[in-house]
Amino acid sequence: QVQLVESGGGLVQPGGSLRLSCAASGIIFRITPLAWYRQAPGKQRESVASISGGGTTNYADSVKGRFTISKDNSKSTVYLQMNSLKPEDTAVYYCNRPSALLRWGQGTHVTVSS
Repeated sequence: QVQLVESGGGLVQPGGSLRLSCAASGIIFRITPLAWYRQAPGKQRESVASISGGGTTNYADSVKGRFTISKDNSKSTVYLQMNSLKPEDTAVYYCNRPSALLRWGQGTHVTVSS
């Protein structure tokens, strides 16, 4: 059974950092491209970062230079290191497979506020 479980969100001040984790099961993790998405209140879900099976990464312009996506094949987990956080990064963050979306997990809430 395919399952994506996100964690690591929380409340952080502007300029702070968080590391999100997404544990995946039911997929061949090491070859599966994965991405982090976010959905802010009243907005559509958007992709912010992706990583291929081989480790090639891509980022949305809005997070480039601040966010880093990585993965640990031994743990079937993909990470999103978020630095220099801004209030506009406030959203629910999800991971998924961009090539063919899986059932969405519950997401993890990130709130950037002073």
